[in-house]
Amino acid sequence: MQRMIRDGVPMNRRHFLGDCGVGLGKIAAAGLLTGAWTGGATSAMAAPTKPQGPLAPKAPHFPGKAKRVIHLFMAGAPSHLDLFDPKPTLAKLEGKPIPPDVIGGQRYAFIRSDANVMGPRFKFQPYGKTGTQLAEVLPHIGGIADEICLIRSMKTDQFNHAPAQIFLNTGFSQPGRPSIGSWVLYGLGAETQELPAYVVLSTGAGISGGSANWSSGFLPTLYTGVRFRNQGDPILNVSSPAGITPQMQRDSLDLIGSMNRQRLQTVGDPEIATRIASYEMAFQLQTSAPELMNLRSESKETLQLYGADPDAPSFARACLLARRMIERGVRFVNIYHEGWDAHSDVVGNHRNMAKAVDQASAALVMDLKRRGLLDDTLVIWGGEFGRTPMVETNPALGRSQGRDHHPQAFSMWVAGGGFKAGLTYGKTDELGFHVVENGVHVHDLQATLLHCLGLDHERLTYRFAGRDFRLTDVHGHVMTDLLA
Repeated sequence: MQRMIRDGVPMNRRHFLGDCGVGLGKIAAAGLLTGAWTGGATSAMAAPTKPQGPLAPKAPHFPGKAKRVIHLFMAGAPSHLDLFDPKPTLAKLEGKPIPPDVIGGQRYAFIRSDANVMGPRFKFQPYGKTGTQLAEVLPHIGGIADEICLIRSMKTDQFNHAPAQIFLNTGFSQPGRPSIGSWVLYGLGAETQELPAYVVLSTGAGISGGSANWSSGFLPTLYTGVRFRNQGDPILNVSSPAGITPQMQRDSLDLIGSMNRQRLQTVGDPEIATRIASYEMAFQLQTSAPELMNLRSESKETLQLYGADPDAPSFARACLLARRMIERGVRFVNIYHEGWDAHSDVVGNHRNMAKAVDQASAALVMDLKRRGLLDDTLVIWGGEFGRTPMVETNPALGRSQGRDHHPQAFSMWVAGGGFKAGLTYGKTDELGFHVVENGVHVHDLQATLLHCLGLDHERLTYRFAGRDFRLTDVHGHVMTDLLA
């Protein structure tokens, strides 16, 4: 890449973009130099202090019903056939080879394409006034059936976990693109400076796609999701060592900040602005994080609603933290609950996983509604793809009574934020293999979520490497049938 020189300082393209008159580096520096970071704790019920600079709140393209998002990501891919999409025909064909005309040319990683059919492993029953059919292991989600929009016709392009997770989050199957949380932050800005605007929590056994799921990609790293721990200090080393007073910490940051600002004005690299903001955010977290993470301030009734132990890490605790975060101005929260990859014993796996997430998922929706927050908060629940209607049994791998990956059809649900409550949308064939009615591609879901936030997915772009990029790339349609 050709290098440019300014005042004797070598500049690459990133520096040039940051140093131009309206560059991100200059904007960030201006925001930081105007005293956007004031220090001090914020009361739990006080209005969050709004940031300035590149994270300042921005007007959407049009009025959107949603202002914030909580994404409950069921990493590993729950089986739509056993939880959300009842298939009586599948039960009738139990133990018989799946018809070849259904399979087509589909190949699988761990099972033969002519593997035998395995029927639904749990009983389904109607819930709510809508009579939505859900599995018996999801009684609490069944209790909010009239609040959710259940999509039974999701489909994706990706077959394996890491690419599929990254695809659902970034619209592309390989690392390097901005996540949806980063796009939302880029498009709408932040509502608080006491906490990161985009927070990631995880519970379970690991995330296949890793940090690429919440990366800002080629956007400035200011928009990257910040991963919190689910217990103790949300970020390691956020607490000052013994003997370091707040004033000493403040003086140190001021000195480091002044040197960073001098360097920023010299070279204009927006990543320096990110570094300054990160130091200041860490200082803010020293006062805001302890209050946020202390669930003992919640009522006994609320803790029981979620099934949360205030001191023990769990999915329930993460859901309650997510509600507390959005009350304090956090724009986007990801909770990854890993472990749904049931290549063996789908019954035992899904029973245990459902037990871990069912109550808290429903409690989050109920709690948001009673606090008047559900109307302008999107709650998303689901994994990266579905599971096969055929059984996976492999003695060499010690597997039996499981299901393989299935990208052609799966289920997700969304509550609040402008989605139509009580709607069951889309249809799969009698084996749950193919979508046959009202298909919703991952890009369509992304476009619709952005629309609810007041963002036009075709206009929310960022120029990089010579062209304009967007979350949905050149795809995606707003699914107006899903909207209230």
